Amino acid sequence: MLDGGVLVLNRSYMPVHITNVKRAFTMVYQGIARIVDEQYKTFDFTSWAALSVAVNQEHIGMVNRLIRVPRVIVLTTYDRVPHRRVRFNRLNIYARDNNTCQYCGRKLPKRRLNLDHVIPRSRGGKSTWENVVCSCFRCNRKKGGRTPQEASMTLIRKPRRPTWTPYMDLSIQSIRYEEWKPFIHFVDASYWNTELEE
Repeated sequence: MLDGGVLVLNRSYMPVHITNVKRAFTMVYQGIARIVDEQYKTFDFTSWAALSVAVNQEHIGMVNRLIRVPRVIVLTTYDRVPHRRVRFNRLNIYARDNNTCQYCGRKLPKRRLNLDHVIPRSRGGKSTWENVVCSCFRCNRKKGGRTPQEASMTLIRKPRRPTWTPYMDLSIQSIRYEEWKPFIHFVDASYWNTELEE
């Protein structure tokens, strides 16, 4: 039970880490974090320990009482997002290109976009930040296996590796507890967050 996962949020309620129950209790006891319940109320260690434990709630035994196992904690002072390398995946490419076809400039829903290799893979083009862009289906078909110059198409802007920092990279498989879901926003996360091969 003490090794179970607890989602750690920064002061802005963005996920930054997953820790275990033992470490979460230590952080809350030291005042570094507060526990967040299902109604988004926060508790320090004393007020959390004073809550009664329902029959269906996970708990651990203390010397004189039972205490509920927290699943989400929020840090009291940390408001940054840890620096991580930006993963080369579909979601981040679409975010970099603002869901906009890089040939015709139309902003479209993700389901109406795909990825295009500027220099086609059939010509030795790599799957890298500098060679992959969002494109609409029409522009992708028009370009085909040619370079933009050969297809008489112009890129809106040259693709490059983003400099922004993504928030915590969680996959849908890592969401183990219902209490985590309000803090993690996914729509078919396995499709969007799978790292693409270079």
